Amino acid sequence: MATTTKVVNRTEAEALISPEESKEILQSVVEGSTFLRHATRLPDMATNVREYPVMDNYPMAGFVDGDTGLKMTTNMKWSKKKIHVAEIAAIVPVPDNVAADSSYDIFGQLRPRLIEAAHRVIDSAVLFGVDKPEKWPEAIYTAAKAVGNSVVATTDMYKDIFGEGGVIAKVEEAGYFPDAMIGAVSMRAKLRSLRDKNDRPLFLEDIKSTVPYTLSGMAIDFPRNGAFDASKASIITGDFTQAVFAMRQDVTFKVFDSGVISNDEGKVIFNLMQNDMQAIRMVVRLAWDVFNPLNALQPDETKRYPFAVYEPAVVGG
Repeated sequence: MATTTKVVNRTEAEALISPEESKEILQSVVEGSTFLRHATRLPDMATNVREYPVMDNYPMAGFVDGDTGLKMTTNMKWSKKKIHVAEIAAIVPVPDNVAADSSYDIFGQLRPRLIEAAHRVIDSAVLFGVDKPEKWPEAIYTAAKAVGNSVVATTDMYKDIFGEGGVIAKVEEAGYFPDAMIGAVSMRAKLRSLRDKNDRPLFLEDIKSTVPYTLSGMAIDFPRNGAFDASKASIITGDFTQAVFAMRQDVTFKVFDSGVISNDEGKVIFNLMQNDMQAIRMVVRLAWDVFNPLNALQPDETKRYPFAVYEPAVVGG
């Protein structure tokens, strides 16, 4: 009788082999607020409204005729500008049994992602006016277009950005010097594609740098938090010293094990004690504005704004 060699192969022993489980959750990098990174932070607010005096009128001066000529009189004028606090919040309920049975710190995983969500809401509202609170100012995109500070893309991107009548010139003609840019992610490839007459790239990307792109000495930030609307703007640039924000309450977290969570109609969805649940609540309160004070280059406020928009080409246009 022939001898058959027997082995315990992988299929037969599969029930005894446990796959190794990584203790690290695979996830994307937490993205912060691009606007908050570039704007000027003011001192924290003690209440929900703060007023700032803004110069509205220049004093005048003139030559005096002769030794006894009359000297002219002049004055100045100031107005008050208010910034208003708005609240951003989120609640995530988690059943007690789920938290207890998980080998991961669920609330620890939630905290950075909730901050990211708040920053996405801030950028969307500030840059494009998405769901903006009533007392917050017009979005930068909206306000820039309202004063004519926008350029629609042509086949000459370099001229659109740097040339006469380009987006940088729009800001300069309003009396400001732009110091940073925010661009759609799709602009990275477009910038890499720009060539001079000798087919050499105009802009080189340094992948080791935290700011791989600079144009005319200005850093270009490409948000990846989902807040930048590439259908409306390819680049937003301006003088970010004029864009300000102030915190009334920085990001805070609180975990509850009692209380109720209801919908807009007041119907109770979860009773934390009765449903054996916990809920983590994130809250942040802040105000922002664009100070657009009088300047000698453009005294007309209806034509003056420290930001400009580079718009994508009109499809079919």
